[in-house]
Amino acid sequence: MWHRARLISTRQLCTATRRRINDEGDWFYSSEWWGTGTDGHTVFRSTSDKGNGIVSVLAYPSSRPSEVEWGETEKWLERRYAEEIHKNNFKGEVGGGFSIIGYQWRTLHFNDETRQSAVKVMAAYHRQQSQPSAAGSIFLMQQPHCLAVPYLKSMVSAGLATIASCNNDLVDAIYGKKTIRILCIGHGGGSLPLFLATKIQGAVVDIVEIDPLVISASIRAMGFPSFSVMNSPGQRALSKPNPIDEVLWKGIHERLCLYEADAENFVLNTSNTYDMIFIDAYDGDDIFPRQLWDPDSPFLKALSNRLHSGHGTVVVNLHSDSEVLSADPSVSHYYQQLLPMGKHVSKVCRAYKSVLAGNGKEGSGLGFTVAVPWVCNTSLVVCRGSGMNSRHSSRDSIMNDIASKSCEVENVLNLPFSFSQYIKSGFTLEAMEYGGGRSAGYGGWKHDEENQGLIMAKKPAKSTGKAAWITGATFIVLVLPLIALDQLTSSICRNGASSFSVPPSTTELGTLY
Repeated sequence: MWHRARLISTRQLCTATRRRINDEGDWFYSSEWWGTGTDGHTVFRSTSDKGNGIVSVLAYPSSRPSEVEWGETEKWLERRYAEEIHKNNFKGEVGGGFSIIGYQWRTLHFNDETRQSAVKVMAAYHRQQSQPSAAGSIFLMQQPHCLAVPYLKSMVSAGLATIASCNNDLVDAIYGKKTIRILCIGHGGGSLPLFLATKIQGAVVDIVEIDPLVISASIRAMGFPSFSVMNSPGQRALSKPNPIDEVLWKGIHERLCLYEADAENFVLNTSNTYDMIFIDAYDGDDIFPRQLWDPDSPFLKALSNRLHSGHGTVVVNLHSDSEVLSADPSVSHYYQQLLPMGKHVSKVCRAYKSVLAGNGKEGSGLGFTVAVPWVCNTSLVVCRGSGMNSRHSSRDSIMNDIASKSCEVENVLNLPFSFSQYIKSGFTLEAMEYGGGRSAGYGGWKHDEENQGLIMAKKPAKSTGKAAWITGATFIVLVLPLIALDQLTSSICRNGASSFSVPPSTTELGTLY
């Protein structure tokens, strides 16, 4: 969940040519899915009894991948299908092929207001050899490489680069040579755990989500693999995956374990030790529950016991207390991207740092925050690393060490985005003093000698929550028209389920997508 930054009062344009965008989840494309309830087509809607209000999923057309690229993916699906048929010695009809219907953005909403998640899905169907004009089952596949919201990239960048800097051989886990155990608290559409399980072959990812309706929405309307759902530890809800799921997710969905559970109860009762923990757990009222950050709560104490003592790393998504953009033209655009460290965020940071890093090996550990570009969020990272003790290192040396390691990790992962822009965005060390030490913030410009950081004294303007964003160095502010979806027919999803009755014609494909 995230807040979008407010548009500054003066629009500034740049005539520089924008680089070619390789990342399908680049914030440049947010105009395609950042719309109102009337702009999108509702494909899922129901009322939660877990405090999230009305849970809905809206669909928007996606401009990428273009139709000329679909053929390669269809061939990939057919190769995977043939492998499954051969492996299982299937005796029935094995011919036919796969056809892609199109790609869409799907956004998960609470109470028709809060955008909780945004993912990209592919819709396709299997053609039977005996009836090439008839559609088989229509399926959705979430695109695991596509992280559409900047705070997810911030969490991934800061978290993976940090644990790689703590004597943890993350590269071996990426190649599947060793196992890394990850816990995700808060599921949403599932893009974060799916990204981690896809990119890190040795990752076993436990996911905890309190609302069964959110789980249902992610599977039925957002293309998350259904085989991931667990009844209890060691027992899946499905005895075996269906053949299409094996085609789509073989080697991935077996390493995803999605639990319907209260986060505190889960952490109190599990016996697992986790190398990494990601927490993104805002509710339908846009509140981060107190029991998940109170230093005296059973949750944080149990989390400390479940975190690896030598290199355990926790990453938490937090909203800012005050909004990010100032209307003062004298304030540099660069510093307007840096998120103010408000009182509530500081309190949460101190709680996590004192409880988690205070129990690390020989008391060593590190806590820092980074500002998320383009949206009003902060990523908090707490790490138990023997070589990451912020008492004996300066802000710049720690940031540079992590940024240097990030280059190695992102190259191995072969990512379309750079870690460094997220790690160096307002990097701020959390103070080590337990029980009330202050953190180094930033923004109107006062220098902190201990942490060598910048602290912003000016209170930024209040956010309006409207659809505008900062793009970075090339464009100061760019506002694109939202793509309407008037032509999208209700056939894309019937009765809230992601299904089609017949394969659309070529003409219809042009209209739908």
